[in-house]
Amino acid sequence: MQTDGIQIQDPMKASGNAQAVEAAIAASQQYLLSQQDDQGYWWAELESNVSITSEVVLLHKIWGTDASRPLKKIEQYLRSQQREHGGWELYFGDGGQLSVSIEAYMALKLLGVPEQDAALQRAKSFILERGGISQARIFTKLHLALIGCYEWRGIPSLPPWIMLLPEGFPFTIYEMSSWARGSTVPLLIVMDRKPVYPLNPSISLDELYLEGRESAQFDLPRNHDWTDIFVHLDGLFKFGEATNLIPLRDQGIKAAERWILERQEATGDWGGIIPAMLNSMLGLKALHYDVHDPIIARGLAAIDAFALETAEDYRIQPCISPIWDTGLVVRALAESGIASNHPALVKAGEWLLDKQILDYGDWVVKNPQGLPGGWAFEFDNRFYPDVDDTAVVVMALNEVTLADEQRKRAAIDRAIQWITTMQCRPGGWAAFDIDNDQDWLNWLPYGDLKAMIDPNTADVTARVLEMLGRCHHKISKQSLEQALAYLKAEQEPEGCWFGRWGVNYVYGTSGVLAALALIDPQGFRGEIEQAATWLVQSQT
Repeated sequence: MQTDGIQIQDPMKASGNAQAVEAAIAASQQYLLSQQDDQGYWWAELESNVSITSEVVLLHKIWGTDASRPLKKIEQYLRSQQREHGGWELYFGDGGQLSVSIEAYMALKLLGVPEQDAALQRAKSFILERGGISQARIFTKLHLALIGCYEWRGIPSLPPWIMLLPEGFPFTIYEMSSWARGSTVPLLIVMDRKPVYPLNPSISLDELYLEGRESAQFDLPRNHDWTDIFVHLDGLFKFGEATNLIPLRDQGIKAAERWILERQEATGDWGGIIPAMLNSMLGLKALHYDVHDPIIARGLAAIDAFALETAEDYRIQPCISPIWDTGLVVRALAESGIASNHPALVKAGEWLLDKQILDYGDWVVKNPQGLPGGWAFEFDNRFYPDVDDTAVVVMALNEVTLADEQRKRAAIDRAIQWITTMQCRPGGWAAFDIDNDQDWLNWLPYGDLKAMIDPNTADVTARVLEMLGRCHHKISKQSLEQALAYLKAEQEPEGCWFGRWGVNYVYGTSGVLAALALIDPQGFRGEIEQAATWLVQSQT
């Protein structure tokens, strides 16, 4: 109905819409409750591109453990993920990505698919159209070098003595993000040893060199600017390798080995992420660990635990997310009307309490005043709790009523105290460390994925502020003002905020709005209105 240009919704229709919404909420609640594990948690698949699974094929071939895993099913998985253009995607709808496609092609050949296969022929055309192996990322080339399909001289050198740089030095391994650190330390060993593992049967990828393998230039790419200094340094490092003039080489290797062993979880994981797990296994392989060594057996079992198998295929998740999934589901159920003492929420809350990490992790190197009390993303990850998960779990626990409320409140208080000590100099919060922001690391030839650091971000900062608002917990006036000033400065001219840990701007913007609406809606009225307008305009 319309009166004087004003649209008025029919009361009967409005009532029907409300009933439909309520029915949808109830159905969603019942679905989520039906998905809860008997132990109390929720856990969904963490999807990824095919490179993770492809690299697992290579790892098992190198260790000789491929026959004891259903790797043949990976062929079907890889075939199902190939797109019409012949390549494989890094993310949905990206038109295909060169390095991911090379790794998938490699894996299929390792699984016995002949070069003449139609899928490989289409993939070969896709890869060559984009420059072939010579244009791939460093980590793809490194994996190929392990089986003789690329030359080690085309891989950046990492001197093992960086393990020995003292605390307080301008650069140590703790200036790398936690995920880069967990992957890099074992690669110090691999890049020093430069192994080439014989396979039976062996494979060749010479057909993927656009210029021909014999004409390939195994040089590091130059940008023709200041960053080329790293290429010159790499030349010095390679000269040291060739002349055996690497200072403290053996000590650095031993320190890297010790670091790897100290950080393996009882479950066999390293860092709770497949890249760190695979690289750690490669590092220990380069040190000639036996496949039956308990450390190796645990590592392989941990990788197996990240696998998903169906009747048709077999694939590997890059990480697993039970803490995150459980925290978000608890919040959704509680905020949609499920009673705070509902048995499902109580069971989930008690499970989350048991997962609080009370050990010191790598974060303490740059935050010695902090006391442990965070949560990680995965089932077990003692060394790498993160601020984002911890804030979500705190908000989830705040929504439930447990039999031992005193224990719950103590856990929340401890977690918030840990988070407050993790605030970075610019005023925001990062995921795993404080002040992990030396951006020059992203310009190293080795760091071509541009993910070498963990700076504070708007989305994680917003999560912390939302947690403080929901839990009615106060921090110092100075810390709060710094955090709000940081968010204000991070707003884009269009009104949005970038989200590093979700789907970019919609994710970041929604998170910041949730925080500002709780913390200071009047003081940030203009920013909130601009962001809301941007969200509406972005809807498709």
